Formats: sequence, structure tokens, C-alpha cells
Amino acid sequence: MTSEKSQVNNNGVSNVISPKQRKTKRSQLAQTQSSSPSRLNLTSSNKKVQSTETFKDTPDIVCLSHLRWNFVYQRPQHLLTRCAQGKRVFFIEEPIFSEEPLASLDVNEDSNGVVVVVPHLPQGLSEEVINADLQVLIDSLFAEHNINKYICWYYTPMAIAFTRHLQPQAVVYDCMDELSAFQGASPTLKNYEAELFSRADLVFTGGESLYESKVNQHPNVYAFPSSVDVAHFGQARNLQEPEDQAHIPHPRLGFFGVIDERMDIELLAGIAEARPDWHLVIIGPVVKIDPANLPQHENIHYLGGRDYKQLPAYLAGWDLAMLPFARNESTRFISPTKTPEYLAAGRPVVSTSIRDVVRPYGESKLVRIADTVSEFVIAAEQAMQEDTPASEWLSRVDVFLEKISWDRTWASMMKLIDSAIAARDGEEKANSTGAAGKQAPNIITRDFVFDYLVVGAGFSGSVIAERLATQGKKVLVVDKRNHIGGNAYDHYNDDGILVHKYGPHIFHTNSREVFDYLSRFTQWRSYEHRVLASVDGQLVPIPINLDTINKLYGMNLNSFEVEEFYKSLAEPVENIRTSEDVVVSKVGRVLYEKFFRNYTRKQWGLDPSELDKSVIARIPTRTNRDDRYFTDSYQAMPLHGFTRMFDNMLNHPNIKVMLNTDYQEIQKAIPCREMVYSGPVDEYFDYRYGKLPYRSLDFKHETHNTSVFQSAPVINYPNEQLYTRVTEFKYLTGQEHSKTSIVYEFPKAEGDPYYPVPRPENQEIYKKYKVLADETPGIYFVGRLATYKYYNMDQCVAQALSVYKQIAVKA
Repeated sequence: MTSEKSQVNNNGVSNVISPKQRKTKRSQLAQTQSSSPSRLNLTSSNKKVQSTETFKDTPDIVCLSHLRWNFVYQRPQHLLTRCAQGKRVFFIEEPIFSEEPLASLDVNEDSNGVVVVVPHLPQGLSEEVINADLQVLIDSLFAEHNINKYICWYYTPMAIAFTRHLQPQAVVYDCMDELSAFQGASPTLKNYEAELFSRADLVFTGGESLYESKVNQHPNVYAFPSSVDVAHFGQARNLQEPEDQAHIPHPRLGFFGVIDERMDIELLAGIAEARPDWHLVIIGPVVKIDPANLPQHENIHYLGGRDYKQLPAYLAGWDLAMLPFARNESTRFISPTKTPEYLAAGRPVVSTSIRDVVRPYGESKLVRIADTVSEFVIAAEQAMQEDTPASEWLSRVDVFLEKISWDRTWASMMKLIDSAIAARDGEEKANSTGAAGKQAPNIITRDFVFDYLVVGAGFSGSVIAERLATQGKKVLVVDKRNHIGGNAYDHYNDDGILVHKYGPHIFHTNSREVFDYLSRFTQWRSYEHRVLASVDGQLVPIPINLDTINKLYGMNLNSFEVEEFYKSLAEPVENIRTSEDVVVSKVGRVLYEKFFRNYTRKQWGLDPSELDKSVIARIPTRTNRDDRYFTDSYQAMPLHGFTRMFDNMLNHPNIKVMLNTDYQEIQKAIPCREMVYSGPVDEYFDYRYGKLPYRSLDFKHETHNTSVFQSAPVINYPNEQLYTRVTEFKYLTGQEHSKTSIVYEFPKAEGDPYYPVPRPENQEIYKKYKVLADETPGIYFVGRLATYKYYNMDQCVAQALSVYKQIAVKA
């Protein structure tokens, strides 16, 4: 047992107060304010606390907790130590009562940068006086440390009683347990929780079952189940165990954590009696129960509490880790943090049927579930024999744990918090001006529960999101980038010129349906695209036409004669399979070498003889003087740019957009009924069959102090340069400006995926991923990356409209 003294607070949660904590040095504040000066002596420690200058542009976190910071290292410590890397964090504990007549504060910064605040109050005060004194102490803390911009983060609803006067930028309730079910819980706790729900912008829950319990009590509830520091607990696979455990015989079944009313004492005793040759190692403080009531058997070893840093070493010496929780009201909603921690250590695990252990760990066959003594013994025997490092079980464990981490959890929480602050700011601005105001699309408001998660804010994702929203579905769109529009994104550069960030995007289509659909969101500027190619020191039209041949060879052929000219150069190819076959069979090897071969090598990193025929088949060869690059029925550019068109498309009250967001960060936190995925299909399935090859691009943007830079919108450079083409944007947009902006394109193998590489072996890999995609329920794979196929913009829209119709039939 530990030598620390335990006390029960208002929430019925036992806190440990160490002798060291009681002796913290205190110093009188220069100024105090108090409703009861004779009872209050506002103080703080002399230990250095970070100033507001350190994180002056970010709001502080003021956490109100029922747990002691130095008690057991668990969820608050994991989250707030990460928070302290970018914000000031004040962790305010519940008060310690003593015989000292004056109220005071201990304020100390721990090694992780978290400022731990411990109120001290005289014994014998009424609840009303306690809350009044705590309010004064909190106000003095805020004044001394210049806490002006802050977020209130609650672990205990009881703190509402002395903090309801505060004016934070956001209120977060991180509900990690159903405190009202704990032994000794205050009868007023549920009332305070109801008030906290009314004040909170966000409610996080510590598990799925708790989420299900709270989801209908607040419009913005998100599940963040227990996570894990895999690197920390993974050390157990290689560490030597501590000396105080080394003498205990094997096999060893271990447990670490708080030992309280949630422990199934009868089960523990039954296991020890059923298998006297097994040794049960129990690590942790005993609280809220009499230690004398714990089973006392020779093969049960109570080692007391241990520091978080020491736990992997103890795990290293266990043959099995166990979760012997009782099944009662206090365990109904728990999500034990130790479950993934045990697994990260590579220990087989047996647990009673705690709901958040059964789902997902039991259902995934990562943890064995047993409730009776006989079931537990059998499960433990099987686990120690079968769930070993040499088995396939550990590989499945590691794959599962790759997707969860405290870093990812904290990053997801912060995105939601930033969104909540932005929403509050928007509401306040609207209220102050009396205007409704247009809400920014990347703000998640408090009244949203989503039907669909759409991954990607390019053409595919935006079209489906708009269609679903129009049918009354609530849609969350997320994108890793900091903008909507995908690769079609355009913006005004520093000189005020509209440019396409990811190279030229020219809209053209033969589909009336696609053109009419997009016309709902933009007016059009008529535009027919033209391209020149730099060949043999001349700029000639591409696709190759009558003028190309006449200028290149100094001839004056007519349409009939140029057709015969092509035939004279063409080489017969019996079976057209490659891009080289396509060109050579039409115009021969000379023109192939001049216009196509080197350009294709630069663009694809492969010779045309290695590429599928589809790559070049779409480029025509003409016998007339038509120099248009495309001949589609509808050719136009959005009048105010592509981004404005996407803005209009996503500007729907049923659509919310989160940018700079990886969908994996928020997928569990923001439940959605189904998903539309437009990202890389191989990435979605964790590259199970290897990475699918893509070609990428680098862009070099320049602005020149001249009204015109080149004689055509785009000039291709098949041979003489490292770049493939140069685009001048004013031709595309019709913008009038004294300066002009251009972009050079440099193809490369690595980087953002742009073009699927069309080779037979790549298609074989994709077919395997497509089987997985087809077998994955509730997810629709759409777009160039998700279907590994090169699409023009209109084809992306057409496919998205088609997929939407499939969804609508099922909805």
C-alpha cells in the first residue's frame, strides 16, 4: 500500500494528497480582494510560471478538475501536457480542507509546463461559503497571471458553482466518467451537469458508451475514447523488470490502476484460489474502499502505486494483463485507458465484459472477455498460450494501435475548439451589428449532427456534398489543404492577379447535364483554349494541324494534301497497345519524336512505349486549321474563378467544411452515418497491396512587369527544357492588369498525387483495392484518386452526380 493519505471529495472521487504537496511554500499576494477578508489570505508559490508573452496569441486553458494532478497519470495528464506545448494551462484541483484559518492557493508549474493550482480552505465551511471563497481565489489567480483570453475546460460539473461568472472564449466539458454513478457522489452533481451542458460549446466523452449516454443531452457531443502512447508502453517489449517484482514466480497476471469500488474483489479472490500456481500482481493506490477488504492470498501481491514512467518495466515481467472490473453502475460507462496500454506492451489481455472493452477490443479479438472465475481462468490460459509475440495476434494489435494516439486525439480536439471559438466570434459579431452574417464554411456550429462525412473538397466531394445537402442531409466536408476546390483552386496573388495554384484548369465538356449543373453556381466567360509547342526553334499549334505542318516544313499544303502527308509518314501497327503505337500509326516516327516522345518522358517519367494507349489517344491530329485544343460543345471559364464557384456550391446551411483536417483525426470524434471518400484508395486501406504510383508536379509561379509575357495561353516545351509547359493566366481569366503572371510546370515522381500512372501492372494492384472498396459498407469511393483513373473536370462532376444518384436511391 502507499503511504499517501486519501480523502473523498464532493464528487465521491478519492484524491491522494502527498505530504510533499502539503508543505508547498506560500507567499502573500500584493493585492487581494475578498468578500470575507478575515477568512481569505490569497497566496501563490514563488515557483516560476510562464508569462502571457510566451503564448500571447493563443488563449489559455483553465481546467477545473476533480482529480489531483499528481495522483494517477491518465486522460487529463495526457491531453493537457500536450496542450501545454502551445498554450498556458492552469489545472485547478478541488480544495484541500485543513485547520488553517485562512483560505489560500498553491500555484506551481510542473516539469511539463502545466500550472497546478491547489486551493486550501478552512474546515467546517458551508457549501455556499466554499463556493464564494473559491470564486474569489479564482479571480485572484486570473488577476495575478493576466488570464484574459481563456478556454474553460471542465472535468467536474461541480466547478460550475464558482465559475459561472467567468467569460471564456469557449467552454469544453471533457466527460471522462459518469461521476454521478460513483460512490459518494454529490446529489447536486446532475443538476450542475445540466447547467454545464447549457453553457458548453463542446462535450467530449471518454468512450463510446458514455457518448451514447450523453449524445442527446447536448448538440455537440464527440466521442474520444481512451488512447495510448504506443512508444512509451512499447518499451515493455524490451525492458528488464524492476527488482521488487523479479522475485515473484511465474506465471504472473498483472493489473495497474486505481483500486476502488470498480474492482471485482470476488473475481480476484476466485482466480487466486482456482489457480494457486498463478501470481496476481496489483499496482496502484487503494481509495474509497477499506484495504482490509481486499483478498489476502499468498499469490496476490499488492505493490502500491507506481509512477507512470515505471509502468512499462513492470509490464515487461507480466505473462498476462487483466481488467477484473466489477459490472455495476460505476463501471457501466468506463473506457479503461489501460486497455490499449496493455496491448502496446505486447501483453495478452483478459477483461470482464466492460462495454467499451468488448467494443472494439473484444469484437476485434484483441482482448479476451470473461466474467466468471472459470471463464476468466480458461481465457487466461488460452491467451497465455495463443496471444504471444510470435503469433498473428500481435501483428493485428499493432495495426489497430497505429490508428490511435494521444497526439491525434489532442489535435482533433483542438480543431473542434478552434471551430467553436470561431463560431462564438461569428455569433457575437452578428449580434453586435444586428446582421445575420454569412457564416464561414469551416465552422462547425453547435446544432450539427452529420449524416455524411465527405473527404475532399474538390469537384467530386463538393458536388456530392451539395447534392446531399439539397436533399436535406447534413454534410461535413473535410480537406487536408487550407482551401476548398482541390486542384482547381484559384486565388489572387500579391499583385492582384487571379492565378491557378496547381497549374491551368480549363473547363470543357460535351455534357449538357454537367454544364447546366455547374451553371447554378457560376456565370461563364466564353473561352476556347489554344496551345503552341516549341519545336525546332518555332512556335507551332498543338494538336498538330495543317498550319503546324506547313510552318514546320515550309510547305503550303491543303487539307487533302496534309492527310496524304500523314499517311506517308505513318507506320502500320497491327496491335495498338501503347501511347507510342497510337502516335506512330497516325503520323509516323519523325513527328512522334518532335512533339510527343520527350514531352511524355518528362510528364510521366516513362517512355511512351511503356504507357497505355489511353494517355495520348485523347490528343487528335487534324487536317484542317482548327487550332483549338478542345472541340467540346461547351467551353468556358467560371467568370469569377473556380474558387468562387466552389464557395457558392458549398454555401448551404446543411454543409460545414473543416480545412487543414485529416479525416482520420475526426472520424471517430464526429460520428457520421456514411462516408464519401475522394482521397487515394491505397492510402485508405493502409497500402495493404503496396502504393499505387502517381506522377506529381512542382509549380514555379512568377509575375512580370509587362502586360503580356508570351504569344499563347500555354506553350509546351517537348524537348529543350526541364519544364513541360508555361501558362499565362490572363489569357484564361480575361483579367485586365498592367502586370502578368505565369507558371512553369516541372513533373516529378514524388509529391502530391496528380496523375495515376496507366500501366497494366498498376491496374492489377488497383483491382485488388477496388475489391476492398466494394466490400467496405457505408463508404463511397469517388474521383480520380479513389478510383485510380485520370478524369477531366467534367468527368469528375459526371461521376459524382452518378454516385449521388446511387446514394439517393439507398437513402
